[in-house]
Amino acid sequence: MPLSESPVGGPYRRIVLKLSGESFAPPGERGISMQEVVHIAAQTLKAKQQGVEVAIVIGGGNILRGGQFTAGNSSIQEATAHYMGMLATVINGLALQDALESLNCETRLMSNVRMDGVAEPYIRRRAKRHLEKGRIVILAGGTGAPFVTTDTAAAQKALELGADILMKATRVDGVYSEDPEKNPHAVLYRNLTFQQVRDQNLRVMDTTAIAHCMEHDLPILVFNYRQDGNIERAVRGEKIGTSVTSSAS
Repeated sequence: MPLSESPVGGPYRRIVLKLSGESFAPPGERGISMQEVVHIAAQTLKAKQQGVEVAIVIGGGNILRGGQFTAGNSSIQEATAHYMGMLATVINGLALQDALESLNCETRLMSNVRMDGVAEPYIRRRAKRHLEKGRIVILAGGTGAPFVTTDTAAAQKALELGADILMKATRVDGVYSEDPEKNPHAVLYRNLTFQQVRDQNLRVMDTTAIAHCMEHDLPILVFNYRQDGNIERAVRGEKIGTSVTSSAS
Protein backbone atom coordinates (compact mmCIF):
# COMPACT_ATOMS: atom_id res chain seq x y z
CA MET A 1 0.00 0.00 0.00
CA PRO A 2 1.54 3.35 -0.96
CA LEU A 3 2.23 5.56 2.01
CA SER A 4 0.06 8.32 0.53
CA GLU A 5 -3.01 6.17 1.12
CA SER A 6 -4.83 5.88 4.42
CA PRO A 7 -5.18 2.43 5.99
CA VAL A 8 -8.53 0.73 6.31
CA GLY A 9 -9.96 0.95 9.81
CA GLY A 10 -7.08 2.60 11.69
CA PRO A 11 -4.93 5.70 12.08
CA TYR A 12 -1.58 4.09 11.22
CA ARG A 13 0.02 3.42 7.86
CA ARG A 14 3.08 1.59 9.18
CA ILE A 15 3.95 0.18 12.58
CA VAL A 16 6.90 -1.55 14.20
CA LEU A 17 5.82 -4.24 16.64
CA LYS A 18 8.34 -5.27 19.30
CA LEU A 19 7.90 -8.85 20.49
CA SER A 20 9.91 -10.31 23.35
CA GLY A 21 11.38 -13.76 22.97
CA GLU A 22 9.44 -14.81 26.07
CA SER A 23 6.22 -14.42 24.09
CA PHE A 24 7.25 -17.52 22.13
CA ALA A 25 7.41 -19.76 25.20
CA PRO A 26 4.71 -20.90 27.63
CA PRO A 27 4.55 -18.66 30.74
CA GLY A 28 7.51 -19.30 33.01
CA GLU A 29 9.24 -21.63 30.58
CA ARG A 30 12.00 -21.40 27.98
CA GLY A 31 12.33 -22.52 24.38
CA ILE A 32 9.80 -22.24 21.57
CA SER A 33 6.17 -23.34 21.70
CA MET A 34 4.79 -23.29 18.17
CA GLN A 35 1.31 -23.05 19.67
CA GLU A 36 2.30 -19.71 21.19
CA VAL A 37 4.05 -18.60 18.00
CA VAL A 38 1.06 -19.44 15.78
CA HIS A 39 -1.23 -17.61 18.22
CA ILE A 40 0.87 -14.45 17.86
CA ALA A 41 1.13 -14.94 14.10
CA ALA A 42 -2.66 -15.19 13.75
CA GLN A 43 -3.14 -11.98 15.76
CA THR A 44 -0.51 -10.19 13.69
CA LEU A 45 -2.08 -11.29 10.42
CA LYS A 46 -5.48 -9.95 11.53
CA ALA A 47 -3.79 -6.65 12.37
CA LYS A 48 -2.17 -6.49 8.93
CA GLN A 49 -5.56 -7.13 7.35
CA GLN A 50 -6.67 -3.78 8.78
CA GLY A 51 -4.54 -2.21 6.04
CA VAL A 52 -1.45 -1.39 8.07
CA GLU A 53 2.14 -2.23 7.11
CA VAL A 54 3.80 -4.34 9.81
CA ALA A 55 7.46 -4.79 10.69
CA ILE A 56 8.34 -6.95 13.69
CA VAL A 57 11.46 -6.68 15.82
CA ILE A 58 11.97 -9.81 17.85
CA GLY A 59 13.90 -10.64 21.00
CA GLY A 60 15.62 -13.86 21.98
CA GLY A 61 15.20 -14.17 25.74
CA ASN A 62 13.27 -17.43 25.49
CA ILE A 63 16.43 -19.08 24.15
CA LEU A 64 19.15 -17.08 25.88
CA ARG A 65 20.05 -13.59 26.97
CA GLY A 66 23.58 -12.34 26.49
CA GLY A 67 23.62 -11.10 30.07
CA GLN A 68 23.20 -14.58 31.52
CA PHE A 69 26.76 -15.46 30.47
CA THR A 70 28.43 -12.31 31.78
CA ALA A 71 27.90 -12.61 35.53
CA GLY A 72 30.72 -14.56 37.16
CA ASN A 73 31.72 -16.35 33.96
CA SER A 74 34.95 -15.04 32.47
CA SER A 75 35.20 -17.79 29.84
CA ILE A 76 32.74 -15.98 27.53
CA GLN A 77 33.43 -12.36 26.72
CA GLU A 78 30.48 -10.02 27.12
CA ALA A 79 30.51 -9.02 23.45
CA THR A 80 30.44 -12.71 22.46
CA ALA A 81 27.48 -13.29 24.76
CA HIS A 82 25.58 -10.46 23.06
CA TYR A 83 26.25 -11.96 19.63
CA MET A 84 24.88 -15.26 20.93
CA GLY A 85 21.71 -13.42 21.91
CA MET A 86 21.45 -11.95 18.40
CA LEU A 87 21.57 -15.45 16.93
CA ALA A 88 18.72 -16.45 19.24
CA THR A 89 16.56 -13.72 17.69
CA VAL A 90 17.15 -15.22 14.25
CA ILE A 91 15.98 -18.64 15.49
CA ASN A 92 12.78 -16.97 16.75
CA GLY A 93 12.44 -15.11 13.46
CA LEU A 94 12.53 -18.36 11.51
CA ALA A 95 9.81 -19.83 13.73
CA LEU A 96 7.61 -16.75 13.33
CA GLN A 97 8.15 -16.66 9.58
CA ASP A 98 6.97 -20.25 9.16
CA ALA A 99 4.01 -19.64 11.47
CA LEU A 100 2.91 -16.64 9.42
CA GLU A 101 3.40 -18.43 6.13
CA SER A 102 1.36 -21.39 7.41
CA LEU A 103 -1.47 -18.83 7.52
CA ASN A 104 -0.80 -17.82 3.89
CA CYS A 105 0.85 -14.55 4.86
CA GLU A 106 3.77 -13.38 2.73
CA THR A 107 6.81 -12.51 4.83
CA ARG A 108 10.46 -11.58 4.67
CA LEU A 109 12.98 -12.35 7.41
CA MET A 110 15.83 -9.84 7.52
CA SER A 111 18.84 -9.93 9.81
CA ASN A 112 21.46 -7.40 10.84
CA VAL A 113 23.83 -10.32 11.35
CA ARG A 114 24.69 -11.69 7.92
CA MET A 115 23.49 -15.26 7.38
CA ASP A 116 22.41 -15.33 3.78
CA GLY A 117 21.35 -18.97 3.84
CA VAL A 118 18.39 -18.28 6.15
CA ALA A 119 17.63 -14.53 6.06
CA GLU A 120 18.03 -11.51 3.84
CA PRO A 121 20.55 -8.91 4.97
CA TYR A 122 18.80 -5.88 6.42
CA ILE A 123 18.81 -3.03 3.91
CA ARG A 124 16.51 -0.15 4.78
CA ARG A 125 15.25 0.55 1.27
CA ARG A 126 14.62 -3.14 0.63
CA ALA A 127 12.73 -3.47 3.91
CA LYS A 128 10.53 -0.50 3.03
CA ARG A 129 9.80 -1.98 -0.37
CA HIS A 130 8.75 -5.29 1.19
CA LEU A 131 6.37 -3.38 3.46
CA GLU A 132 4.92 -1.43 0.55
CA LYS A 133 4.25 -4.74 -1.21
CA GLY A 134 2.18 -5.91 1.74
CA ARG A 135 4.68 -8.33 3.28
CA ILE A 136 5.21 -8.64 7.01
CA VAL A 137 8.89 -7.96 7.62
CA ILE A 138 10.55 -9.75 10.54
CA LEU A 139 13.68 -7.96 11.72
CA ALA A 140 16.13 -10.16 13.62
CA GLY A 141 19.72 -9.81 14.76
CA GLY A 142 19.13 -6.72 16.90
CA THR A 143 21.23 -3.86 15.55
CA GLY A 144 24.04 -6.20 14.58
CA ALA A 145 26.24 -4.76 17.31
CA PRO A 146 26.79 -5.88 20.92
CA PHE A 147 25.81 -3.86 24.00
CA VAL A 148 22.52 -2.81 22.40
CA THR A 149 19.13 -4.21 23.40
CA THR A 150 16.38 -5.28 21.05
CA ASP A 151 14.28 -2.44 22.53
CA THR A 152 16.79 0.01 21.11
CA ALA A 153 16.86 -1.96 17.85
CA ALA A 154 13.06 -1.60 17.65
CA ALA A 155 13.24 2.16 18.20
CA GLN A 156 15.95 2.53 15.58
CA LYS A 157 14.08 0.44 13.02
CA ALA A 158 10.86 2.36 13.64
CA LEU A 159 12.69 5.59 12.91
CA GLU A 160 14.57 4.20 9.90
CA LEU A 161 11.42 2.80 8.32
CA GLY A 162 9.26 5.84 8.99
CA ALA A 163 6.80 4.04 11.24
CA ASP A 164 3.93 6.01 12.75
CA ILE A 165 4.24 4.26 16.12
CA LEU A 166 6.32 1.72 18.02
CA MET A 167 4.16 -0.93 19.67
CA LYS A 168 5.60 -3.07 22.44
CA ALA A 169 3.70 -6.27 23.17
CA THR A 170 4.06 -7.45 26.77
CA ARG A 171 2.43 -9.97 29.10
CA VAL A 172 0.84 -7.27 31.28
CA ASP A 173 -1.77 -4.63 30.42
CA GLY A 174 0.63 -1.71 30.05
CA VAL A 175 3.01 0.39 32.14
CA TYR A 176 2.56 0.21 35.90
CA SER A 177 3.95 2.15 38.85
CA GLU A 178 5.57 -1.12 39.96
CA ASP A 179 5.85 -4.66 38.65
CA PRO A 180 2.20 -5.88 38.74
CA GLU A 181 3.36 -9.49 38.87
CA LYS A 182 5.00 -8.73 42.20
CA ASN A 183 2.68 -6.05 43.59
CA PRO A 184 -1.04 -6.56 42.84
CA HIS A 185 -1.72 -2.98 43.98
CA ALA A 186 0.51 -1.42 41.32
CA VAL A 187 -1.18 1.41 39.39
CA LEU A 188 -1.71 1.10 35.64
CA TYR A 189 -0.95 4.28 33.71
CA ARG A 190 -3.00 4.95 30.59
CA ASN A 191 -1.08 7.98 29.34
CA LEU A 192 2.49 9.03 30.04
CA THR A 193 4.99 11.49 28.64
CA PHE A 194 8.55 10.48 27.80
CA GLN A 195 9.73 12.81 30.56
CA GLN A 196 7.53 11.09 33.13
CA VAL A 197 8.93 7.72 32.08
CA ARG A 198 12.46 9.01 32.57
CA ASP A 199 11.77 10.90 35.80
CA GLN A 200 9.99 7.94 37.42
CA ASN A 201 12.32 5.34 35.93
CA LEU A 202 9.33 3.36 34.68
CA ARG A 203 9.86 0.04 32.97
CA VAL A 204 8.68 0.78 29.45
CA MET A 205 11.77 0.18 27.33
CA ASP A 206 15.44 0.73 27.99
CA THR A 207 16.66 4.30 28.41
CA THR A 208 18.34 4.49 25.00
CA ALA A 209 15.16 3.41 23.23
CA ILE A 210 13.15 6.00 25.18
CA ALA A 211 15.69 8.68 24.31
CA HIS A 212 15.46 7.88 20.59
CA CYS A 213 11.66 8.02 20.62
CA MET A 214 11.60 11.18 22.71
CA GLU A 215 14.09 12.99 20.48
CA HIS A 216 12.15 12.14 17.32
CA ASP A 217 8.63 12.38 18.79
CA LEU A 218 7.82 8.75 17.99
CA PRO A 219 4.88 7.53 20.13
CA ILE A 220 5.03 4.21 21.96
CA LEU A 221 2.13 1.94 22.86
CA VAL A 222 2.64 -0.78 25.47
CA PHE A 223 -0.10 -3.40 25.62
CA ASN A 224 -0.90 -7.00 26.55
CA TYR A 225 -0.52 -9.34 23.57
CA ARG A 226 -1.94 -12.31 25.51
CA GLN A 227 -5.47 -10.92 25.27
CA ASP A 228 -6.96 -12.10 22.00
CA GLY A 229 -7.50 -9.33 19.50
CA ASN A 230 -5.29 -6.75 21.22
CA ILE A 231 -2.79 -6.42 18.37
CA GLU A 232 -5.72 -5.81 16.04
CA ARG A 233 -7.24 -3.29 18.48
CA ALA A 234 -3.90 -1.52 18.79
CA VAL A 235 -3.52 -0.93 15.05
CA ARG A 236 -7.11 0.34 14.90
CA GLY A 237 -6.17 2.98 17.45
CA GLU A 238 -8.46 1.72 20.20
CA LYS A 239 -7.70 2.80 23.77
CA ILE A 240 -5.76 -0.10 25.18
CA GLY A 241 -2.56 -0.36 27.16
CA THR A 242 -0.35 2.64 27.91
CA SER A 243 0.39 5.41 25.46
CA VAL A 244 3.73 7.22 25.79
CA THR A 245 4.03 10.50 23.90
CA SER A 246 5.80 13.84 24.06
CA SER A 247 2.92 15.59 25.77
CA ALA A 248 0.12 14.44 28.06
CA SER A 249 -3.20 13.79 26.35
